[in-house]
Amino acid sequence: MWHGKAHRSACGMAGGLLTLLLVACAGNSPTRPNPAPVTNAIVTTDLPQGHERVILNVGNLVDNRVRQQDDFDPDNDPLFQILVAEFAGQRGRLDVAAENYAAAARQLQDLEVAKRATRIAVFSRDNAAALESAKIWVAQAPEDIEARQILAAMHIRSGEVDAAITQLETVLNTATDSANRHLGTIANLLSREEDKLTALKVMERLIAKRDNDPDAQLAYALLAIRAEEVERANKAMEAVLDSNIGNLNIAMAYVGLLQKNSKTHVAFNWLDRAIKKSPDDAGLRLIYARLLADSNRYEEARLQFALLAAKTPDNSDVIYALGLLNLQANRIDEAGDNFSALLKLEARDYDANFYLGQIAESRQEHASAMELYGKVNGGSNHFQAQVRIALILSLQNEISPARAQLHSIDVQTEEQKFQLVRAEGEILAQHDRFEDAMVVYDRALEDSYDMELLYTRAMLAEKLDRFDVLEADLQTIIEREPDNAQALNALGYTLADRTDRYEEAYEFVRRALVLNPEDFYTLDSMGWVLYRLGRLTEAVEYLTKAREIKDDPEVAAHLGEVLWVMGDKQAARDIWDSALKDTPDDRRLLDVIQRLAP
Repeated sequence: MWHGKAHRSACGMAGGLLTLLLVACAGNSPTRPNPAPVTNAIVTTDLPQGHERVILNVGNLVDNRVRQQDDFDPDNDPLFQILVAEFAGQRGRLDVAAENYAAAARQLQDLEVAKRATRIAVFSRDNAAALESAKIWVAQAPEDIEARQILAAMHIRSGEVDAAITQLETVLNTATDSANRHLGTIANLLSREEDKLTALKVMERLIAKRDNDPDAQLAYALLAIRAEEVERANKAMEAVLDSNIGNLNIAMAYVGLLQKNSKTHVAFNWLDRAIKKSPDDAGLRLIYARLLADSNRYEEARLQFALLAAKTPDNSDVIYALGLLNLQANRIDEAGDNFSALLKLEARDYDANFYLGQIAESRQEHASAMELYGKVNGGSNHFQAQVRIALILSLQNEISPARAQLHSIDVQTEEQKFQLVRAEGEILAQHDRFEDAMVVYDRALEDSYDMELLYTRAMLAEKLDRFDVLEADLQTIIEREPDNAQALNALGYTLADRTDRYEEAYEFVRRALVLNPEDFYTLDSMGWVLYRLGRLTEAVEYLTKAREIKDDPEVAAHLGEVLWVMGDKQAARDIWDSALKDTPDDRRLLDVIQRLAP
């Protein structure tokens, strides 16, 4: 079904035409009746005896010469062509509709028909018909801006650049009071053309005489950005910056284009200068702050959002972003103030209560945290809030209520279903109910695959000395995801630590290290595998590098053991003693010391 005023008008006409046609054809005589006298507004038709007279009001649509033709020719009858076009459109045959409306417009040279014909042809992507009908439209209404803009677009699609420029120049010169608005409209029009470079050339020629017009530069910048022509956009935005004319939407689009093309540094440079010129422009500063956050420059982003919050204390989006950045910076008290301010503003209540719940939980204020999580009755954090309630119940040794809480949560996706399974298994495992946790995992994985859940079951199987389950689960992950570095590393380390299949272990860890060459855990695993293979000097290199990345007690235990076996017992003791100062109760450190240096 088509929509719009033109459709209602044409359909009404088509309905009258259909009535006339049906009645005219309903008589017993095959002879076409002679046309009745024609007035400017009414067509009357003499009908065979016994048939009711039908009156069709067609106004000035068709001139008298066309109406009085005695011989019906469907290829040259505009009324018939319009009727065919309307029925074709109703049935989704836009090609037939465009062809017939263009033919009718060609014969009638009528404004309304030409408008309808042009719009249908544009919609059906019949550029030739649209060009022809748009020319008629412009000829009948030379002051119509829309007609000239459409005709210009059709000229561009036909490769007729000069003709397009002529039409657009007329648009710009017709109404000087609204020239700026027309520039923006023309930029929007050209940005929709598939041939972006031609559209840019057209705009360049249009603004050539308007070099000092900031609105012209702004319109060109918009087109260059939408065409993703970075260099042209840079030049145009420099001109916009020099003219000190602000448009936040274009600035945002420009920054987005630069980010997409890995030119974030150019975006920062432009925004720095723009903000210096307009330090009180909150919109520009907001774009700058978001770009800092997107670039992981969180502390700088936090400072910018703090400035914005001071100037716009009722802007809930700014307060919310500042709260998240304060949380990320571990500025818990300030984050709490931000989220409390959101509640006072009655904005983002669900988000505010969720993060206030997290803050309360971090302070071990479990009752308050559960109350706050309970208020998160919707929003993107609703699911996680309900899970957190269960985990807090578990911390309070309320295992049955914790599991009941998890079972009461409605899940919307498969991922949420597996998250609940993992949470229930972790609760049971934390309370040393390993077998019960395994049952939960086994049930969930009977007919499903979930990498994280398989990996979690593999780690639980290690605690239960179920090496067969561990290896099978990790092998399943690797078969499905050959580049899963986490599974490759876990299986390689376990093979080296729990079996004598050292060559297999080395290959798995080697593959993981190729994928993550700076990963602390994988470096430790490689050091341990090389130790098992007797390649002690290489083992020390990998373990030392791992320890430089993170001073972890397990790495200290491994490195100390290798040095001890190599005969450098003092170096081994120094490493163990240093690690014990930070983690005096670490079981892995204590075990290796007890085994090698009791």
